[in-house]
Amino acid sequence: MRPETAQGIFVNFKDLYYYNGNKLPFAAAQIGQAFRNEISPRQGLLRVREFTLAEIEHFVDPEDKSHPKFGDVSDLEFFMFPREDQMAGKSATRLKLGNAVSEGTVNNETLGYFIGRVYLFLTQLGIDKDRLRFRQHLPNEMAHYAADCWDAEIECSYGWIECVGIADRSAYDLRAHSDKSGEKLEAHEKFAEPREVEKLVITPSKKELGLAFKGNQRMVLEALEAMGETEALEMKAALESKGEVEFKVCTLGKDVTIKKNMVSINIEKKKEHQRKFTPSVIEPSFGIGRIIYCLFEHCFYQRPGKAEDEQLNVFGFTPLVAPIKCTVFPLVKLEKFEVVAKKISKALTAAGISHIIDMTGNTIGKRYARTDELGVPLAITVDNTTSVTVRDRDSKDQIRVEVDEVASVVKEVTAGQSTWGDIMWRYPAHTASAAEDEEAEP
Repeated sequence: MRPETAQGIFVNFKDLYYYNGNKLPFAAAQIGQAFRNEISPRQGLLRVREFTLAEIEHFVDPEDKSHPKFGDVSDLEFFMFPREDQMAGKSATRLKLGNAVSEGTVNNETLGYFIGRVYLFLTQLGIDKDRLRFRQHLPNEMAHYAADCWDAEIECSYGWIECVGIADRSAYDLRAHSDKSGEKLEAHEKFAEPREVEKLVITPSKKELGLAFKGNQRMVLEALEAMGETEALEMKAALESKGEVEFKVCTLGKDVTIKKNMVSINIEKKKEHQRKFTPSVIEPSFGIGRIIYCLFEHCFYQRPGKAEDEQLNVFGFTPLVAPIKCTVFPLVKLEKFEVVAKKISKALTAAGISHIIDMTGNTIGKRYARTDELGVPLAITVDNTTSVTVRDRDSKDQIRVEVDEVASVVKEVTAGQSTWGDIMWRYPAHTASAAEDEEAEP
């Protein structure tokens, strides 16, 4: 079972590159189940054998890892924990992202851009920015192929937990798939003018190899053609001085003797109209379960109720992520108020706003407390047939809004177009009565 979703993107690179008009940079994203061989799953939702993973593979030219939108995030300042500080026993400090990239702490602009976007994503979800840090991998943690790697770590009751990894995986994955499949996973850059370059040309002699190795000819030939420049030049020098050389063929699992007449190795000058290369990839990888668990911890708080020593539970989910956006309930159980509540509910449904309607006979305070515990950001109370009150969960402030406008107001806040503070300036405040302000556990 797959340990990550990324490999499905890499093996489809040629198609994805074609869909993007054969241009770089481009990205592909995927979300799905991944699996790890956890011997002893523990820490609740944090260490499990099956989990949801969301990954972005952003393909770039390895010679140009700048990003056109890096300026949008370069002024962000947040806790970063470079490897030098970790090894010196220091703590994470606030750094400006633009400085971290320009000083080489973060390897390149594209990696820095995604670090900035991950910071914005997590904080807009509701993660506390003072309990979020970006920690750079130590040398003994780095994958052998990675150019740089940072983890977004969130502090919760289990300590600092890695929730997002942002890595520059260089060109390792595409090269590995190319080596095993024989399929070239490359991009190309067309030159405005042809360029003269020196090229290593390896020309095996099929006739001589066939006579010497018979049925193993193809494997020896492929191994010769796959040589890197350094290895090929060393072979050229040995053949010129000794006339033969020992050469390891991995597919045969043994060394063979290559003679001077079996292969020609030369450096030739050629004109090129385009450059072919294997793209590097920048990969943000999100552990969805871990992010949600930390979000629950960061959003939960308690506040005093009316009774002595009473504490009311509240989930302070941001309007963007709250599963239920608002509640609707009549102040008292009267048919004329219930008709208005149903009308508002219909308007909210038409606007695509998830909500619940509560027509029970409980006190308004109990119904407020119940919805606060569910993390519902707004509560609509029907106390009039022409206008209603809209209450904010965290501040408990209320405004009065016309019945026909209430759905659009809720949509504006829950879609992130306006904040509650913006709305408060536009509508008259409503002062709650003692009965309305009373809160008690349901």
